[in-house]
Amino acid sequence: MSEALIRLRGVTKRYGSGAATVMALAGIDLDIAAGEFLAIMGPSGSGKSTAMNILGCLDTPSSGEYRFMGREVSRLSRDQLALLRRSYLGFVFQGFNLLARTSAQENVELPLLYRGETAARRHELAAQALAAVGLQGREQHTPAELSGGQQQRVAIARAIVSEPRVLLADEPTGNLDTQRSQEIMDLLVRLNQERGITILMVTHEPDMAHYARRIVRFRDGRIESDGGA
Repeated sequence: MSEALIRLRGVTKRYGSGAATVMALAGIDLDIAAGEFLAIMGPSGSGKSTAMNILGCLDTPSSGEYRFMGREVSRLSRDQLALLRRSYLGFVFQGFNLLARTSAQENVELPLLYRGETAARRHELAAQALAAVGLQGREQHTPAELSGGQQQRVAIARAIVSEPRVLLADEPTGNLDTQRSQEIMDLLVRLNQERGITILMVTHEPDMAHYARRIVRFRDGRIESDGGA
């Protein structure tokens, strides 16, 4: 059997010390294969967001092992971690996190700017990413000129423009109405199926979770259940 794309073994996360210690994660084992669409659910304080931050290399475990593509993440330097995030991970947030006075095109080009791509190459790739999420013709619109659903599409285009292996989506439909939420989920399913992007999504909405092929439920810093959607 080939090694999992992502593997957690005995991962814990502690905050504070002594009597004030909080165990956000109390020993997590989790394997995620390339090409999966996984939803992470759980009540507030269950550890799901902490797990997502660790998976996205935005935080580090207190103990345990996190392997990404076979490499132990804790052994990577700060520069290597930044390179991993830039090359292999894309992020989508509930609040879109777009630059307000910047066009959709320029927002999507940002990751490519950090990668040192030429202006012509940035423009080409950003236009392709915007077309892939259904926003061809809206390249020069600012966020204020776009609906909430369109803003989230821009955010997804920004996340996929560097062709990541993994897309981490934190409550991607949390600020959207039902119709726009369904449109965004249909888009994520298409990216997963057509491009093979591994998608890890935190959500508190059961209807959205069932777009995934696997649901992992957290409670009290542990995995409560792990199964099909």
